[in-house]
Amino acid sequence: MIASILAFFTAAIMLGAYFPAIPKAGVIGPVIGGQYPFHLALLAMAGTALGVLAWRSGLVRWGRVLTAVTALSTVAALVISGIQFAAAHDAGTRVSFSQVFSQLAYPEDATPDTTQIYATRDGEALEADVYLARKGQGNKAPAIVLAHAGGFHTFDKSDLRGTGRWLADHGVAVIAVDYRLASPGRPTWNKAPHDLMTALGWVQDHADQYGIDASRISLGGMSAGGTLAMNTAYRLQNGTLQATDGTTPKPPSTVVGFYPGTDVNDMWKDDIAGTREAAELFTGGTPAQYPERYREVSPTTDVQKGLQRTLLVVGDRDRSTRSETIKHFGASLRAEGTDITVKELPFAEHAFDDAYGSLTSQTSRQILLDFLSKDT
Repeated sequence: MIASILAFFTAAIMLGAYFPAIPKAGVIGPVIGGQYPFHLALLAMAGTALGVLAWRSGLVRWGRVLTAVTALSTVAALVISGIQFAAAHDAGTRVSFSQVFSQLAYPEDATPDTTQIYATRDGEALEADVYLARKGQGNKAPAIVLAHAGGFHTFDKSDLRGTGRWLADHGVAVIAVDYRLASPGRPTWNKAPHDLMTALGWVQDHADQYGIDASRISLGGMSAGGTLAMNTAYRLQNGTLQATDGTTPKPPSTVVGFYPGTDVNDMWKDDIAGTREAAELFTGGTPAQYPERYREVSPTTDVQKGLQRTLLVVGDRDRSTRSETIKHFGASLRAEGTDITVKELPFAEHAFDDAYGSLTSQTSRQILLDFLSKDT
């Protein structure tokens, strides 16, 4: 029985990881297979051993089937592991195999050095988790203001604590921020970008206090947070976003988008994994109702000459932020003269950095560190 369960489970995951078009298996396969290939290889090997036992115990035909299926699943999982390890090596990642097996969640010490209120809006205190950079004596560190994922309407800055602590420990300060979240009857298309702009200004104002190089403050985010970060950064650079209270901050020096939506209108049309609901909550309605809102909050609208150096990272198995879409967006930026880096991670789905110790997560952190540390 156990061998049969292992055979079915590992085979389904591997089929989904290699062939995402397969219904159901193609949804869960890239998530589990892409983040835990080593664990799946061990499970499949255990299934192979049990299949051999069943074979020798008299269940010859069934034992042979189980042995063959689990052996193929083992090979498939190890191939994914090898491809991801090669990608990590190419990115200059110092892979920690102990983290691969032990760090499925964020480390317990992944906590900010301080949490501060950077603004109060609509009676809501907006907070920033500050991760102070380890740096040489007397040197100021580069920094990034990071916006969390969650389809514009859920999650919070604590989801960035693993990335925040790791980057800070490697010399880049991180300020992970909350922003006003959308809810039924409360769209935030015209609020969340202003929150990120305010957070950026707050960091610029407190740069000396936190040992940050004010000329090297980036703005970035994951998924919907990446959409907001790019939209806010590019509009600041283009002069189409201004503070309604206080001083408009300087545009960030660089921009980062991890598996971001590049066009909110496409999020609504594609309707994958809740993207239509997210777009409607964020804008307050459909593209037909509010075409100008959809246009204003989409980074595709802001592409023109003179934009900041940009990093885009996406998984090649991402369903909601397709790699071809990110590559096309990167090409449009490059055509306007933007210094753009696009990184595609193999066998990686959306939110590939959720499993802290996975190869995709370790690789993406190294890519981000190298980008932010450039010209240090």
